[in-house]
Amino acid sequence: MTGGRRPPLGDASAVAAQAEGYLRAQAYYDEACGEARTLCDRMPWMTTAQAEDFTRHYVDHRLTLTRAMLGTTVARAGELRQEYEGRYLQLRRALLRRHASWLSVVLAAAAGMHATVWIWLR
Repeated sequence: MTGGRRPPLGDASAVAAQAEGYLRAQAYYDEACGEARTLCDRMPWMTTAQAEDFTRHYVDHRLTLTRAMLGTTVARAGELRQEYEGRYLQLRRALLRRHASWLSVVLAAAAGMHATVWIWLR
């Protein structure tokens, strides 16, 4: 044993999620920089300062669009989750009602048969 305390599971998953978020953000940033460089290569008349300025603006714009897109996706995922949970709850209640109805029918039939046999054998 190492003697040190292990962090609770919730903390480890939070750290993992934070690391994953950082890595994804860095990947989006690198991708945007690559696209900006590709665009600058197509415009050889730009000076180095202009290319750097264009790259900075392009990356900022691209990251703003990516944040907006991800925000919209997260919001829609939350809406869908609520819809699916609501529908699941409705289906679960309907299934419970059906099972309760069938159980009532079976118990009533069993009680009726029991009463019939009891009267008949009496």
